[in-house]
Amino acid sequence: MNRYSNLILFLALAALMLTACTPTAGAASPARTEPASTSDACLGSAEDALVDLDCREMHIAVENVYLPFNYVSLETGEPGGWDYDVWREICTRLHCTPVFVETSWDSLIQSVASGENNAGADGITITPARAEQVDFSDGYIQLVQRLLVRIDEDRFDSIEAFAADESLLLGTQVSTSNYETAIQYLPEERIKAFDTMPFAVQALVAGDVDAVLIDEVVGMGYRGANADQIEFIGPAIKSDELGFIFTPGSDLVDPVNQALASMREDGTLDEFNAYYFGPDFTLTEADIQTGE
Repeated sequence: MNRYSNLILFLALAALMLTACTPTAGAASPARTEPASTSDACLGSAEDALVDLDCREMHIAVENVYLPFNYVSLETGEPGGWDYDVWREICTRLHCTPVFVETSWDSLIQSVASGENNAGADGITITPARAEQVDFSDGYIQLVQRLLVRIDEDRFDSIEAFAADESLLLGTQVSTSNYETAIQYLPEERIKAFDTMPFAVQALVAGDVDAVLIDEVVGMGYRGANADQIEFIGPAIKSDELGFIFTPGSDLVDPVNQALASMREDGTLDEFNAYYFGPDFTLTEADIQTGE
């Protein structure tokens, strides 16, 4: 999930994708400031807080280019996404101030491990290797990895069949759990690791790779924008649980877990998940800024 941009590729990707309406859930997000961070006022109240953090600032690392978790609208310049809505709800329940800090994927986990940021969002898979660097919250959603292919693909119907054909190349994103899954099935010389997932999907459409290994909820956005060109094929390859990350030993893990638990109990988390990971979320890569 590194986020380096190339203007030519971005314009080509934008031309391929259909423009969709901006979702209401992120519409109220404030404009991005310099440096690349977005701060809300203190949310909630001491009287109603599950744990009163007394308006403490929570610096939350996000990429702002990873639909549907976070993005910046091309039309308005405003950030939004699942991470923004969920963290604002968390701070409402903990009486704290969310400060969203735009951070590239290649430095995001380290920025939290070192304490530069208090927490990290961005759809981070809980893995033993990462747990040696940072502390994780409880998992908030279970996602599956699948193959995204060009329409009417008939040379393979599973990752095993793909691996058996040595002529096929697989695209995915560098330094992600998708890449870690890919190398379990294929030698590295058959994997093209792109800096961003939009570039991997663009390579698929262009015929430079034969499939892309991607989280299903992320792939749904590309699938919806290019329904006449790409589709999912085969069963789920791997199921992953996602969590927030924190600086090791952070005193924020337990309060955030309490907030997540209360959001599960009253249905708020299900509402956010149903919207951002369901058919009502129609924003595509063509509608967002993809960096510089």
